[in-house]
Amino acid sequence: MTDIRIYKTNLRNKYKQLRRDMPPNVKLQHDESIRRRVQSLYQYKNAKTLLTFVSTEIEVDTRTLIADALRQGKQVAVPRCIDGTREMEFYLIDSLDDLAPRTFGVLEPDPGKCVLLTDFTDSVCIVPGLAFDFAGYRLGYGKGYYDRFLSGYTPTKIGIVYSSCMTQRLQHGRYDVAVNLLVTEKYLRKVNVPNRFSSRR
Repeated sequence: MTDIRIYKTNLRNKYKQLRRDMPPNVKLQHDESIRRRVQSLYQYKNAKTLLTFVSTEIEVDTRTLIADALRQGKQVAVPRCIDGTREMEFYLIDSLDDLAPRTFGVLEPDPGKCVLLTDFTDSVCIVPGLAFDFAGYRLGYGKGYYDRFLSGYTPTKIGIVYSSCMTQRLQHGRYDVAVNLLVTEKYLRKVNVPNRFSSRR
C-alpha cells in the first residue's frame, strides 16, 4: 500500500505544476468565472462576514473578491498563523493594505492594526485547496492549518478550485473536514449544505 505522505506529495507536485502551466489569460477567465459563481450564492449574499485566504499566484484569485466584499459593506477576515503552532486566527481587515508577507510568504494581517474575529455568526469561509474531490475533501499544502480551523467552524464552507484540479476521490483522514459547496469555473456542486445558515461560535 502506498504511503499516504508520498501519495499526497506526488499529488501536490502534480497540481502545483498544472496551475503553473495554465496560461495567464485562461487563469484570469477562470478566476472571474469562479468569483461570479461565489457572489451568486445565497450563502454568500446573506453573509455579513467573509472569511477568506489571500491568494498566491497559483491559486484561484481572492483579492478581487476581497475588494468587492469590502465595497459591498461586508466584514472581511483573513487568516494569520499563530507562531509555534499549526493553528490560525482570522483578523478583520479594511483593505489589502492591512496585509504583509509572513508565513511561507503569504500575505497575512497585522494584529497591531487589525481586530481579531471571534464571532463567526452569519459568515462563510472560502477554503483553499490544491485539489478537491467530489465529496468535498481537499488536498491542502500539508501544514494542517485549515484542517484544525475547519474542525470547529460550523457555518458554510466553500471550496474554490479549477475544474482541472477536481478528482473523483482523495484519500483523507478521520480529522479532515469536507466543504459544503464546491465552485469551479464550470459548475457549482453542493456537497453537504447545512440547514441553518447562522451558527454560534
